[in-house]
Formats: sequence, structure tokens, C-alpha cells
Amino acid sequence: MSQAMNSSSTSPASQTAAVTSEDLAYLGLDEEGHLLDHTQWTPQIAQQLADTLSVKLTEQHYQILQQVRDFHTQFNHPPTTRPLIKYLMKTLPEHNISNQLLQQLFNTGLVARHVNRIAGLPKPPNCL
Repeated sequence: MSQAMNSSSTSPASQTAAVTSEDLAYLGLDEEGHLLDHTQWTPQIAQQLADTLSVKLTEQHYQILQQVRDFHTQFNHPPTTRPLIKYLMKTLPEHNISNQLLQQLFNTGLVARHVNRIAGLPKPPNCL
């Protein structure tokens, strides 16, 4: 697998190193495609996970994903949709975050589940 991105040198959206399915298999995914160990997450892994949803990650996506990971660190659990939106509205006010925007950006109606998955976090407990 390619080296982890050095965040001080380039933005995650500009990274071109591909992550193969063998890389993901080595890291380990649960039966729903969430990383078993969230500390293994990299922006390249995020793009590989996003590819399964036909999402090309941009700088805006990466800013949101970093805030999702920060939420998890701060509260010790993956965010569900409403707390996620409230948290993002506070931490990224310039993006005018809404459920609709997240659905559009991440190409899904299952915002919390898929955003957490791409962010390398477990599925929120209230997701079926």
C-alpha cells in the first residue's frame, strides 16, 4: 500500500495513490464494509470506500470526513444523522450543512451510515 498522506504537503483530494482491494482486505472490513480498526484510515482508504458509492471525494468531502472523525474522538461513538448535522453546522459553518447537502455530496439517503463508513468508523448504533 502507498504511504499515508502527509497532510502538511498536499490536500487529501489531490492524492492519486490508489488503494487496492488487497489493501482493504489486509486492513479488514466488517460484513457491511466498515473498517474494523478505525486507526488504519487514510484519505486513500476513504476514496476506495467512497468508490463503492460512486462518490469522488473533494476537499469539501475530506473536511466533512475529518469532522466526523473528530466527533468520534470527542464523544467516543460514531455520529447519528441529527447530531452529525448539528456538529457540522457548528464546525463547518461556511458549508451551510444540511441533510440534503450531505445526501447530495455522499450520493445516499443513508447519510450517517455511509459518512461513518467512508470516515473509517463503525456503523452508528441506531442504523439497521
